[in-house]
Amino acid sequence: MNQEQASGNWNIFKGKVKEQWGKLTDDDMKVLEGNRDQLVGSVQKRYGIAKEEAERQVNEFRNRNADIFRN
Repeated sequence: MNQEQASGNWNIFKGKVKEQWGKLTDDDMKVLEGNRDQLVGSVQKRYGIAKEEAERQVNEFRNRNADIFRN
């Protein structure tokens, strides 16, 4: 995957993340930059849920949107 494709995929991913978890801010998104653990932590913090629930939601989200990361 070239840099342009990666950048486009990240923009699509960011949009889908914000659709799923609207409370996440642009600052949250800058910190994430594709880091799954950071996403779990941000979802947990913004929504006041347990880490296990945040992980479940992120895993479910990733499975639903796996096509974003395919070449």
